[in-house]
Amino acid sequence: MIGKLKGVVDSYGEDFVILDVQGVGYVVHCSARTLQRLPTAGEATALSIETFVREDMIRLYGFRSDAEREWFRLLQTVQGVGAKVALALLSVLEPPALASAIATGDKGAVARAPGVGPRLAARLVAELKDKTPAFAPIDPALVALSGAVEENRAPQPVSDAISALVNLGYQQAQASAAIATVMKGAGEGAEAKVLIRLALRELAR
Repeated sequence: MIGKLKGVVDSYGEDFVILDVQGVGYVVHCSARTLQRLPTAGEATALSIETFVREDMIRLYGFRSDAEREWFRLLQTVQGVGAKVALALLSVLEPPALASAIATGDKGAVARAPGVGPRLAARLVAELKDKTPAFAPIDPALVALSGAVEENRAPQPVSDAISALVNLGYQQAQASAAIATVMKGAGEGAEAKVLIRLALRELAR
């Protein structure tokens, strides 16, 4: 099995790169985000590789980091998620953002990926929520806050602050993360307007 390839970029296709490794051209399928961040043809690069072997083909999937590859594997443990959908998710959300979206139950962010409807997004969040901390450094306070908001147990100022940030155009995961961060200093008794002001300052960093 191939676990890593290091070589020179030969050319690009719609969803793959051909990597020249000592004269052998490997076709490596990647997420759109990974392809955008690879160097131009003729330059050297390295990719973590996931090898799929079937009776009728061998296909290589490439990732800029081992963490991205681990997410590719984890996503496919959910029913209805194959390699194509997993790559689509990683094209829309980087591993840290994907981890935050799942940990905070932000089904809307997950559903932005092509091929992921509301039902599949809900399944991804439900099945991977408990596994996410093992794949990314998620703040337990953020998970607790998101759970409280989803179950309508959060203090009203907190819910109002998150809602206000979402109305300003921030994703649910971004808003929850910012509020969870500023609450550590402001305290749970802070008013919504205070939380919003501090969160906007946090988001502007």
